[in-house]
Amino acid sequence: MTGEHQTLALLLFSAFIAVTLGITTWVSRNRRGSAEEFYAGGRLFSPMENGFAIAGDYMSAASFLGVTGLIALFGYDGLLYVVGFLVAWLVVLFLVAELVRNCGRFTLADVVASRMRERPVRIAVGSASVTVSVLYLVAQMVGAGSLVALLLGGTSDAARSWTVIGVGALMVIYVSLGGMRATTWIQIVKAVLLLGGTVALTVLVLMRFHGDVDRLLLTAAERSGHGEAFLAPGLKYGGDWTARFDFVSLGLALVLGTAGLPHILSRFYTVPTARAARRSVVWAVALIGGFYLMTIVLGFGAAAVLGPDAVRGSNAAGNTAVPLLALDLGGGAGSTGGTVLFAIVAAIAFATILAVVAGITLASSASVAHDLHASLRRRGRKPRSEVAVARMAAVGVGVVAIALGLLAQDLNVAFLVGLAFAVAASANLPVLLYSLFWRGFTTRGAVWAVYGGLVPAVVLVVLSPVVSGGPDSLFPGLDFQYFPLQNPGLVSIPLGFLAGWLGTVTSAEVADEAKHAETEVRSLTGAGAA
Repeated sequence: MTGEHQTLALLLFSAFIAVTLGITTWVSRNRRGSAEEFYAGGRLFSPMENGFAIAGDYMSAASFLGVTGLIALFGYDGLLYVVGFLVAWLVVLFLVAELVRNCGRFTLADVVASRMRERPVRIAVGSASVTVSVLYLVAQMVGAGSLVALLLGGTSDAARSWTVIGVGALMVIYVSLGGMRATTWIQIVKAVLLLGGTVALTVLVLMRFHGDVDRLLLTAAERSGHGEAFLAPGLKYGGDWTARFDFVSLGLALVLGTAGLPHILSRFYTVPTARAARRSVVWAVALIGGFYLMTIVLGFGAAAVLGPDAVRGSNAAGNTAVPLLALDLGGGAGSTGGTVLFAIVAAIAFATILAVVAGITLASSASVAHDLHASLRRRGRKPRSEVAVARMAAVGVGVVAIALGLLAQDLNVAFLVGLAFAVAASANLPVLLYSLFWRGFTTRGAVWAVYGGLVPAVVLVVLSPVVSGGPDSLFPGLDFQYFPLQNPGLVSIPLGFLAGWLGTVTSAEVADEAKHAETEVRSLTGAGAA
């Protein structure tokens, strides 16, 4: 990249960081310092504001960088992520949004603990929430590293590593100083920027092909080297039975995982009522749906304009397809238009990453402070402020995410997010649905549901080709691959539901009918909700 690219993009990066730090500083001076303010922004956001913030939280580097890269490299099979990410919101809209808002205060564990013994449930659900959050954070770190390495001249490992560290430091500052209110406004600003940039790129791609979508697809297929197979299923997931099972596993994880993501569930507590929570989701679905339709055009546009070889040459996993496409659409390397468009898109992608990591870090630090610390604190010790613990937890989560992000720099960000979705669907979704809808559900069932999904999901990932046994693994020189699938969802999600059922039917504890009735009334009517 030329010095002009670097200078302009770095200026835009700096401008966004300055604006968001300004928002954070302003909010930190005007907050009351209460737990409700830190975790839920005082529950003062409107449905439209929260809908934009949810969209900003969800439209991550996996969507903007990873999904478009996968479509550019694998064509039709890359669309699985688009379909999965979007269909997942039907589960959230119809099964989760209002009920979670009515039954909890700040975290997923609040919903489950309302009718169970609190300590074991909060420890289990809090541990699972932190695990999911850290996996999701790693994907954003990898996206940031790929983006800035491209900006600074290609594939510099040092540039990527320092970028991961810098993003980690910024996310800790956002969360520690501003809490949910600052994080929400950062996500709103980012959502507007991202949607505006995506619309502009989509229009430019369609103009390049004179609005002829058929020509766009045929050119992408021709340049892919795979011909019509590029536009048909099977290029990535159709080779053998292992690949087909991986396809099903990933689809399950994407569709079911959103309803178990801690940073998405926490957004429903920032509005005053359950009706507002549902309206927030309607806003979010409209924004997210439009965005994913445009990523399809951008993915095939990158294949048609650049060719998969150029995309893969810059980043083997395809994470830099969108910035490279912007450079070409603006007039190519060395042109003023190309320089400006590349810099704008790179800055928007970087803003995307910063906003998402802030939301995830806040959700994970809330789980540590509100669930784990409160449950594990020794009796008799003077309790420390939850907000103070949450700030310290943000630092700890940031350090872990940075370390794992440095390890996983060569993996596709959409693929990494797929792993986080699998763990969320395996550990969080079973306990959430059982708690809301099963009258006889018990504390043992809740704990078993969480660990019965969490432990197999994590173990299967460790034993999968993701970690060892292949040239693209985290540790290519080692081989302890015993599980053939790259995504564990096909096995771990049913295990989570099975463990919850088994723990309940073998428990000597009698389910508290009165508490279930109270939870049911609260979830459906909002009576007594925080």
